[in-house]
Amino acid sequence: MSSPLHHPDRKYSYQDYLNWSDDERWELIDGVPFNMSPAPSRRHQQILGELTTEFTAYLRDKHCRAYAAPFDVRLFAEDKADHEVVNVVQPDLAVICDSDKLDEQGCKGSPDLIVEIISPSTGKHDRWIKYKLYERARVKEYWIVEPVNNTVEVFRLNEAGHFELRAVYGKEDQAHVGIFEDLVIDLQVVFRE
Repeated sequence: MSSPLHHPDRKYSYQDYLNWSDDERWELIDGVPFNMSPAPSRRHQQILGELTTEFTAYLRDKHCRAYAAPFDVRLFAEDKADHEVVNVVQPDLAVICDSDKLDEQGCKGSPDLIVEIISPSTGKHDRWIKYKLYERARVKEYWIVEPVNNTVEVFRLNEAGHFELRAVYGKEDQAHVGIFEDLVIDLQVVFRE
């Protein structure tokens, strides 16, 4: 399998994406490929592991499911063939409550909640490009986790279809998950060294 040679005038699809090498992580946003390499840091993986554990334990006997990267999320893909899908992301963590959106390739449609753990190399991408994409895709809740400052920014989709910053949590806080009234995550556990 090959990796994409980016041609600025060409739009790529999920069908193209499926033929690229597994040696590198790629995302497609409006048909433009973004290389997500290098591999995440140890700290990133530790935080992701803790968050995945918290969500998975809470969801154990419920209809929603949590999936950690690598996990393909094809946005705006409902009723579309692979060659028509031009938005494929691999959020660090995705919570999906509609099982009809799940297939063997991942999620086809918008998750209910997405978590991105930013690094210096992905900060702008996660804070602006993916933020706007997730808002447009009507993801109900978007968390931006900042490991350097041990913070979590929680954005929720309002009735007008725009994200609103609902909370900024620090390491000493209990983060309330908006899509689940009774789920609170202890960030001391998530950010422990």
